[in-house]
Formats: sequence, C-alpha cells, structure tokens
Amino acid sequence: MFSIKYLRTLVISKSGNQFCTTALAMGIQGLSKLLGDCAPSSMKDNDIKNYFGRKVAIDASMSIYQFLIAVRSDGSQLMNEEGETTSHLMGMFYRTIRMVENGIKPVYVFDGKPPEMKSGELSKRAERREEAQKGLEKAEEAGDEENIDKFNRRLVKVTKQHNEECKQLLKLMGIPYVEAPCEAEAQCAALARAGKVFAAGTEDMDALTFGSKVLLRHLTFSEARKMPIKEIHLDRVLEELSLSQDEFIDLCILLGCDYCDSIRGIGPKRAIELIKQHRSIETILDHLDKKKYTIPENWMYKEARVLFQEPEITDPEKLDLKWSEPDEEGLLEFMVTQKGFNEDRMKNGIKKLVKAKQGTTQGRLDTFFKVMSSSSTTPKRKADEMKGSSKKKAKGGAFKKGR
Repeated sequence: MFSIKYLRTLVISKSGNQFCTTALAMGIQGLSKLLGDCAPSSMKDNDIKNYFGRKVAIDASMSIYQFLIAVRSDGSQLMNEEGETTSHLMGMFYRTIRMVENGIKPVYVFDGKPPEMKSGELSKRAERREEAQKGLEKAEEAGDEENIDKFNRRLVKVTKQHNEECKQLLKLMGIPYVEAPCEAEAQCAALARAGKVFAAGTEDMDALTFGSKVLLRHLTFSEARKMPIKEIHLDRVLEELSLSQDEFIDLCILLGCDYCDSIRGIGPKRAIELIKQHRSIETILDHLDKKKYTIPENWMYKEARVLFQEPEITDPEKLDLKWSEPDEEGLLEFMVTQKGFNEDRMKNGIKKLVKAKQGTTQGRLDTFFKVMSSSSTTPKRKADEMKGSSKKKAKGGAFKKGR
C-alpha cells in the first residue's frame, strides 16, 4: 500500500444522519479563496449538463479517495461478503455514468511516482497519520463515535489495489485512462493545454499552477451534495491578477505547495502584494525583512518552480484517447460475480451507460458551425469583406473577439 497526496486535513460535519466531508484547498494553500477575492471573474458556478460534449481529464486517485470517504450514513465503508472494500468501485461506476449521462467524455489520469521533492510533504502526512491513529485509539477507548468516525476518515488511503480495480472497471466501461509518469494533475493540465481535453477535473488547485487552461472542481461529487461545478479559467486568473504564468507559479510557492515549505508569516494577502511589487521570489528575498519573516533553511523554491514549469509528463500527442462501447458481460462478471454487487442494480446501471454513450455521439452544438472557407465566398461578399478590412486598418484598430 502507498499513501498519496490526499491525507490533508478534512473538515467533517454531521447533519442528522448525513455526513459530509469537504477537503480544504488542495495543492496550493488558500489559492481558491484568494482567487475568489482578487480574481472573481476567473471563477463561475456551472451546471454539469452545460458540459455536454466536453472531454475532461479527471484526477483518478483523488476521485477514488473521495469515493472511499463518502461512505454510508453510519460512517462505515461499503464492503462485499468477503470483507473487501468496494466503495471506490461503486463511486467510480455511478459517478462516471452520471458524467456520461450529461454528455461528458471523461478520461481518468492515475498518479505515477511522486517527485523526490515531495518526500518532505509525504513525511509530514505520515506523521499526521500516526497522530490520527493515536486519536482513533483514544476515541475507541472512550466510545466516542463521532471522533472514531473522524479519525477513521483521516486514516483512509488509496492503495495500489484500489487503483488497479478501478482501471479494470474503466476498461470494461469503455472509458479511457492514462497512467501518468508522475503527478496526475500535471498530466491533466498537459492534456488541457494540448487541446486534448477541455479541462482538468480535480479538487487540487495546483492544476492551474501546472498550466491547465480550465479547472473544474466538484465534478465527481455526488449528486446528493447539490454542489455546482466550480469552473476556473487560467487566462482570466492571470489577467485579473496582472501576472504572467511564471509569476503566478511564484505566487503559488509563496502560498504553500507540496514541494517546499513557505515563508513563515506571509499569508495570501501579503503574498499577492509582494509578487505584484517585486514580480519574482528572488527580488522579494532581496527586499524582505528577514527579522520579521522566517525564510526556510535551504529553501528549494527554485526546484519547486522547475517542477511546475517542466513537470514529468507523457507527451499528450502520443496518447490516443478512445471511448468505446462497454463490455456488458465483462462488467457483470467483474462487478457481480467477483465483487458481489447486486445484479439488478448493475444491469440498470449498464443500461444507463449504454444509452448515455449513444446519446453523446450527437456532439456539442458549436461543432456544427464552421467558418466558411474563402473559396466558397461569393465575389461580391469577398470584395465587401476586403473593403471593410481596409477601413479597419486605416483606423489603426484590430478586431478582437470577445470572450
């Protein structure tokens, strides 16, 4: 088993018999709130149905983690008769069907090996796991059900077996997946930059730091949570903050990332002020009051910057993403015979998947309208267009297409 990036603090609330878990800002500390305050036009709430025909690269391991903690109302995980956890398979099956029913074409991206620079962060998470284990033992001794549930959730981790089972399920569903050489969100961002997909679907805000043009959050949340999709556009982030991508990366390092410590005493408000004033961490350090702010010893911010600028990824152009028809018999064999799911429920789910996949072949409306080629333009219209173009040039103005 191995621990990945998801062992961060969870805010856990309880309302009646319904439990709700909400991960705090992932990857870059406080970035979501900062963008809401300083770049509000970069973010908007959207309905899942508005992504009909869109391809989205989804951070698979983070989704699996969500499925593992989004358990039954009594706090227990879903298991089969053999005592195997199956929450991840149920979540992957039904959440994927929900996306496909809404016309989305998902491609899941699985984590590879973590970068060496992440070892410090992983060590911290291991320590937090040890603390959670001690807390669980005390809660069990005291019979404190609420804290037992809380610490159990903090001890949840995604294993290699979870990942392999989900890959098998996706293959049977006809949904493509990619095995990233390193960080999944970096590979998702690369796919979005290359135009292979519309957006990266993850809760991890550093997909923007890796350069994803669009980030979609809450995409794999359950429908019962009534959470709108949070859509964030990188170009508008940079425009509103008046930063280049490299300056934005430095801002994210100042805020706090997974690869190195941040400067003690500098919060989000001060971080954005410093970046706007000095434009780089090097210049900030030249002017920073070292008595007031504690700079980490042997601070590896330059190495962290390179990891964001040049992450280890598979070239998107070498990836052939294919969505195919589901293997209905294979799905029943795997989910019912091997994993113990209810046969009728699986058959109904498969029926929905088949129907939804047939519906998505329609495509998005905007793909039906193409710019007319110059060869098909009438001579009169062509002359009018040239005349109009000359007038614009004479005025010295250039036509800019609005968003």
